[in-house]
Amino acid sequence: MQLGIVFPTTEIGNDPIAIRDWTQGAEEMGYDYVLFSDHIVGGNPLTYPKIRGNNSTTPYHEPFVTMGFLAALTSRIKLTTGVLVLPQRQTALAAKQAAEVDLLSGGRLILGVGVGNSEIEYEALRENLHDRGRRLDEQIEVLRLLWTQPAVTFHGKYHDLSDVAINPRPLQRPIPIWVGGRADAVLERAGRVADGWVPSSGTDLAPMIEKIARAAEAAGRSIDDVLIAPRLMEPLESGPEEWLAMAEAWREQGAGCVFLNTRGQGLKSVQEHLDLGERFRDAMGPVVGPS
Repeated sequence: MQLGIVFPTTEIGNDPIAIRDWTQGAEEMGYDYVLFSDHIVGGNPLTYPKIRGNNSTTPYHEPFVTMGFLAALTSRIKLTTGVLVLPQRQTALAAKQAAEVDLLSGGRLILGVGVGNSEIEYEALRENLHDRGRRLDEQIEVLRLLWTQPAVTFHGKYHDLSDVAINPRPLQRPIPIWVGGRADAVLERAGRVADGWVPSSGTDLAPMIEKIARAAEAAGRSIDDVLIAPRLMEPLESGPEEWLAMAEAWREQGAGCVFLNTRGQGLKSVQEHLDLGERFRDAMGPVVGPS
């Protein structure tokens, strides 16, 4: 299995040196991927008291800008969004930004995408919450065309492109696209068009992986075309033996990568986040290697 780690965006603060040190530390420890979360705006908790995690007091570093910064400060670790709420964004602009990060990082971008569920965020960006899944499917098609073709003409339900292109295009043609979520529509999308799937949590992935496999087969693909990459969300509630047991169970179910999330664990410094990352990496020794 490969190893990934979630960038502690809500807890790392705004010091670029801390952001650099954490990411370089993750790379030096041997992690294969760093995963960046995405929120553009958050609601005032006094106005929206029921919102959890996406309020205006919770910091979220913008993924493309942060990855562009870190592209120059790392050399090996793959820069991954998990997930970018793509239907909130203009597709051609997202294609351009992703291509630039991929170019500047030497071909290390993985674009994880999803639909999100924040009504106030969609409203603030003047995008439609209710057709976001259908738009995402078309966005994925348009992204891959813009990344791979010298000129694109595409007329769909949500996009009209007439003999246009982005320049520069990415080094990876196309950039791998992962999808995140656990709904049936997400699982079908993962099997039909995605290069990877990032479930947020949960131990029993087998029923969902079976749905992905059926969708992949229906699309003329294989489940082997989809990297399964679950996240361990609350490591301090367990310990190294439990981490390893969960990773081994996931591997048996078909996972090829496991991500560690260190957020929400009461850690107070960059070094504490890295120390937990080191403990996790050491515990994963028996499962690291070919999946």
